[in-house]
Amino acid sequence: MKIGKSIGRFLGLGTERALPPPRYEAVADGLIITDTAAEAWFVLSGSNTDLMAEGTRDAEQDVIASVLARTLAGFDCHLKVLWSPLNAEEYLQETEQLFSAGQYRSWAQLRVDRLDMLDLPSRHLLLGVRMAERNNQTKAKSRAGFQEALGLGTRQVSYKELARFDALTRRLGRQLESTPWRAQPATVEMLAWMIAREQHRSAVLPAANGDGAVTGAKLAQLTQGRVLPYPDHLRIVDPRGQVTAWVSVLAMTGFPEEMETPGSGEWLRAVSEITYIPEQDDLDGGGQIPVVPVNPEVSVRFEVMHKRDALKAIDEARRLAKEQRQSAAKHSAGEAGREIEETEQVMADLSRDMKRDDVTLIEDHPRIVVTSEAGLDDLRAKVDAVISHYGGIGIEVVVGSDEQRELWLETQPGDQLRVADLGHTRTVDAFAGSWFWGGAQVGDDTGPIVGYLTGSTPGVMRNDVTAGSERGDATTSAFIGRSGRGKTTGMMLSLLDAGFREAFVLALDFKGDLGGLVNAAQAYGLDAQLVQTGTHYAGVADLFRMLEEDERAQIEVPAQLGIALPSHLRVRGAETPIQKAVNQVIADGQPATWKVVERLRNSDDPLAREAGEALYELSLTGVGAPFMGRPSGEAMLSPKPGLWVVQMPGLSLPDSDSDREDWNVTQRLSVALMHSMIAYAVTTAGRKDLRGMRKVVAVPEVHVLTATREGSAFLQYIARVGRALSTALVVDTQDPESLAGLTGLVEQLTTVFGFQLTTPQQQDALAALLGLPDGEHTRRLIQAIGVQADGEIRHGHCITRDRRFACATTQFDIPSIELLELLSTTPTIGRFAAEPDNPREGLAQEAMA
Repeated sequence: MKIGKSIGRFLGLGTERALPPPRYEAVADGLIITDTAAEAWFVLSGSNTDLMAEGTRDAEQDVIASVLARTLAGFDCHLKVLWSPLNAEEYLQETEQLFSAGQYRSWAQLRVDRLDMLDLPSRHLLLGVRMAERNNQTKAKSRAGFQEALGLGTRQVSYKELARFDALTRRLGRQLESTPWRAQPATVEMLAWMIAREQHRSAVLPAANGDGAVTGAKLAQLTQGRVLPYPDHLRIVDPRGQVTAWVSVLAMTGFPEEMETPGSGEWLRAVSEITYIPEQDDLDGGGQIPVVPVNPEVSVRFEVMHKRDALKAIDEARRLAKEQRQSAAKHSAGEAGREIEETEQVMADLSRDMKRDDVTLIEDHPRIVVTSEAGLDDLRAKVDAVISHYGGIGIEVVVGSDEQRELWLETQPGDQLRVADLGHTRTVDAFAGSWFWGGAQVGDDTGPIVGYLTGSTPGVMRNDVTAGSERGDATTSAFIGRSGRGKTTGMMLSLLDAGFREAFVLALDFKGDLGGLVNAAQAYGLDAQLVQTGTHYAGVADLFRMLEEDERAQIEVPAQLGIALPSHLRVRGAETPIQKAVNQVIADGQPATWKVVERLRNSDDPLAREAGEALYELSLTGVGAPFMGRPSGEAMLSPKPGLWVVQMPGLSLPDSDSDREDWNVTQRLSVALMHSMIAYAVTTAGRKDLRGMRKVVAVPEVHVLTATREGSAFLQYIARVGRALSTALVVDTQDPESLAGLTGLVEQLTTVFGFQLTTPQQQDALAALLGLPDGEHTRRLIQAIGVQADGEIRHGHCITRDRRFACATTQFDIPSIELLELLSTTPTIGRFAAEPDNPREGLAQEAMA
């Protein structure tokens, strides 16, 4: 019998190929139990590697190699990378807990419709580990056949046995949870979906029994279906006899001797990057040819050898190569082949490394599963795309001809290795370098969806600007980049979501282009108001009223009046009498800025009087009245949930690179008003009658403030106050270099959205804020963000850094043209194609214009 088995394996006819499919007896949280074995299954978290620094990548790869070599050594493991369509309808259910204001259901449905259009797949990483053998294959097969012949077939697992397997799973899970994978036991629903999905049925998944397991008839229905094998593919047949899917299983038969990471060595992460051009019968000559992802799935069975067994295998290979070399030297050939000599040397070096360092070997059997629901031609086009993609990095991938049934069964959870001759032996470092858990992942775990990832793995981007204050974390979000790249529109999307969360949202519209935020909010039933400052709101933004601490006002009021003061008076030293007047007004009690102006006008000092007269005349203007005019008594805002956009007619802000001495009167006055309005916004959000409510203050154009010493200090103070008042602060700027120097504000940053910048100094500053490594590569990345392949602007495309300091490229997405028209105040909006050639990018790119 043993001789027969050996000959069979030599001819590729091992007994494993003929074994029946796995017979499932129970599925529970983290467990799949068959008649022969019990497997623990875990869901692995992906790492954000697209923009990760090389040193950080190397460190994480070393950690995973150590986990493979120590924690999983000796186990039969099964890695699966699966894809599922994003269930947009689940977002509707989630929004019932997220939103509560206005017509939030209509707002959520708008996003759901857009997600359905994008058709983004979701990646699932699962790891199965065989924990225990229940029966050997021969006994199991014979017992099952005998029982079923008598009509006594059962699928039962005792409670005691289930509890024992559960304990083993949890013990291993505790070790894997502390790794970069952050492994969690797969839920019974996830495992039932993984088993049933192979049948390509739309039936509802069964619910677990009272003991938390799926058994009996419920479990049997998961695998009801027919699979017809053909030489190069399989066909999945539904109960009516119709083919619902075509599947082909590919094997990786050859790898280069050396592969690098980052780069071609990430051969498992790369599956998400494979694309192809599907057949389109209705394309006209002028249409753009769509390129869509293949989304092949991965199944890798592997076993990490114990170091002793690995050393034994290496020594055996070295001894064999040595014997071949010596034999060649004795015969007429005279010299051994170069490959034999290299093999002997490589095995000797590897043996030395294993004895000296923490290196061991892994035997893996990678399979790529390609599926099409369109037809056989579509399947073969996808297969060709996979083979070509891997061929480009030196990996040989072939269709498992005449072994499709065996290879397909091998990919099923609970089965075993069947085609053992299509495997590889490599170091754990080489397997960890495949980075199957790598890709793109950024944003909040929960919260409103505002866009999608554009990195190596697809997915949605969530951004909740109110989440920081709720977590007791940093509260500031920053939108940074050139003008016209979609910063403001991206900010407005986030503010709208905050409004639907019943937050108090106050947006200071220094540029005058946020009026569309009110239009959009009102269209969806939110309480939204557009307020314009002027002389009728005189004194509402007086810093004495805004800053409760007299010590702080004693510093900020003179600084503000010094900015508004004409240059010739400041040169003559008028700042000194201003400070004196401020001190006297504070000493008198109930201070106000207009009182400072009056005291200057009535001063015996000619310079003070001249300064007072100049400031008085400016206080009568619409720009000067809100912060230093005599109060009119009219309130500007109401303390209730809703969106408030405050515009300041007549405002004229200087450029970020202009010198302060070159500012004209209007620009100086505008910057002074900017100071006061920011303080007004933050202190209003901190009112007692707004406590317990979500609060957001949006401040655009902060590069105007950071251009001055007084403005920089004031902005840092406001960031800290906002944190203390549990108020989310949203800023946008074109000057990351000056922003990066504000330690007080940078420490409060929770999320950064980096748009395109073109100068090396600004690019380096943005890289620092994003946590990206310095260098030419990062500069090129920031230069290219927001630019399409043809050089045109890609609005809304940016690099996002979340609160975990993960970075990825993302796209803010406006879910409809109608919303775009509401948000925009530009008369040219509406000139977009009704049907974008690529729905993932067409509307998103144009909508952010």
